[in-house]
Amino acid sequence: MDWRPPGKDCGSCGSKTCADLEVRVKEGRAEYTECPFYHDDAEIKNAVLTAVYSGKDILGQPYDFVLLPLPGETSARKSVLPFRPDITERYGIEKGDVVIGRPAGAGCPVQHVLRVVSADYDTGVITGHVVGPAYARSGNVKDVKEYHMLGFEGLAHVLNRAPEFGRRHHFLPGSCMMDRAHTGLVSMLIERPYGTQIRIEDIIIM
Repeated sequence: MDWRPPGKDCGSCGSKTCADLEVRVKEGRAEYTECPFYHDDAEIKNAVLTAVYSGKDILGQPYDFVLLPLPGETSARKSVLPFRPDITERYGIEKGDVVIGRPAGAGCPVQHVLRVVSADYDTGVITGHVVGPAYARSGNVKDVKEYHMLGFEGLAHVLNRAPEFGRRHHFLPGSCMMDRAHTGLVSMLIERPYGTQIRIEDIIIM
């Protein structure tokens, strides 16, 4: 079979990564059909199936753009600050760690799982990628309980209105499990060859 998992590492199949799923399939312990992106239609068998964004969230709230990952990354980068900032140093959180917690300051009821990109012991700020819930079952997880949602950084996929520097926008993080529009202030905007890279801060779910 030529089809391969898309590399999204979402965890929905029960494997920690797409590479792990491939190993399990070769060992006869899993099937590619367990991947939610699998499709057996010959014309699209090798394609990566992507989400379709309507420009309105699950409650009908319109949003201006979807925030997608930077090239080669899993999801838009997310910066958080634990309610107890000293936890970052006390737990020894570092690049590659899996951290769980809830963005209570933004009003989100969902616990998130982050794979850490960087951790600053002076400020307590943790930056990482949102990953699938299977990571939280790995056994090697650091629980920060609740945190302030500081900001996102990624590529803006425009649906209704292009991001403007200094403007508060409604937007949808591409990894949002609730499909709920967020609001945030665009604090950085750079036109790259691969798209519009932005940082958006002061995140609130309306």
